[in-house]
Formats: sequence, C-alpha cells, structure tokens
Amino acid sequence: MNMSQSESKSTISKHRTKGLLLCMLCIFLGACAENTMSNWISVYTENALHIPKVWGDIFGMSLFAILLALTRSAYAKFGKNIFNVLTISMLGAAICYIAAAFSPNAILSLIACVALGICTSMLWPGTLILMEEKIPAVGIAGYALMAAGGDFGASIAPQTLGIVVDNISLTKWAKTFGNVLSLTPEQVGFKVGMLIAAIFPILGVFLLVYMKKFFKSQGKIH
Repeated sequence: MNMSQSESKSTISKHRTKGLLLCMLCIFLGACAENTMSNWISVYTENALHIPKVWGDIFGMSLFAILLALTRSAYAKFGKNIFNVLTISMLGAAICYIAAAFSPNAILSLIACVALGICTSMLWPGTLILMEEKIPAVGIAGYALMAAGGDFGASIAPQTLGIVVDNISLTKWAKTFGNVLSLTPEQVGFKVGMLIAAIFPILGVFLLVYMKKFFKSQGKIH
C-alpha cells in the first residue's frame, strides 16, 4: 500500500467517525425533544394547565402517542428526503415548546403539546435512516452509538426539565411574576421548563444545517 492510499483510507475513516458522531448528536437532541414531552405531558396538563388528569391523559398523552405512531407509519409508506423531514421536525418541535410555554390559553397549550407527537415522531428513527443513507455498512458499533445517544437524551432532558421546574418554582421571582400573570410559582416553573426544552430542537436545526453541508461535501462515505 502506497502513502497516498494510506492517507486516503485515513481521511475516509476520519470522515466516517465524524459523520457517526454528528448522527449521534442528532439522535441525542431528537430524543431530548421527544422524551421531555412524552415524560411530562400528563403532569404538565394537570399541574400547569389545570386540566383534570383523566382528560389530560386522554387528550394529551394518548393523542401524543397516537400521532407519533401515525406519523411514523405515514413516513414508512410515503416519506422521502430525510434531511428536510428532520429539519422541519426539529423546527416544529421548537415552535410547539415555545407555544406551550407562552400560550395563555390552556387548550392551545395542550394542542401544542399534542402536536409535538407529530413533530418529534421521526427524530429518533429518522436519524437512523440518515445514518444508513450517508454512512453505509456502519456495523454494530454505529448502532450502539445511536442507541447510546438516544438513551442519553431520553434520560437527561426529562430530568433537566424536572430540575428547572423544582428550582424555578421556589424562587421569589416566580412568585412575583406569577402574581402578575395570575399563575402559581409551579406554573411559572413549568413554562420556563418548556422554554428550556425548546433549546434542544433549536440546536437540532443548526446541527442539521451543518450536517447537510458536511454530507453534501463528502457524498456517501464508503
């Protein structure tokens, strides 16, 4: 093997590693966006929106899960251009979190929460599709990285929201701000938590823009 062949293989290896790490970060952010709401929607609708638990579960968690499944099924049958799907999904998820945080109407906030089922449905499986398209024959290690990234996001993001809600709710600022808006400190905490949750899909949008440029410049990494 001559020097140029060795350098070429080394370059391809570096590009594959970078591509895998970018996909791992993408699935992490997607899992954050999906699982924050799936873990908290029931509590959020009951404690922050003051919707009775039974109705919050029926029109909140249940509809979220149904829309999640239906959207994935629709993509499996009709979907294409996974980059656009992922970018629009991240952007939609960010908008839904912001709407849930700022909407003064409980029903509109609930609709925003439920709509996240559509927006986040493809973020996890879609990243796997993207990886398979752009980095063929990744092997077990590639899927292990994706699983680790997804599981880490599914764990850390819901915990982060809980920490934010607990800490914000105890501040004097939350009480003062809540009095102005006729909200309890806990409601203020939840709304701040929703804004924090919006950061994950916003970062995802920027990441996907970069990933599209990266993979376009590299083509399919063999």
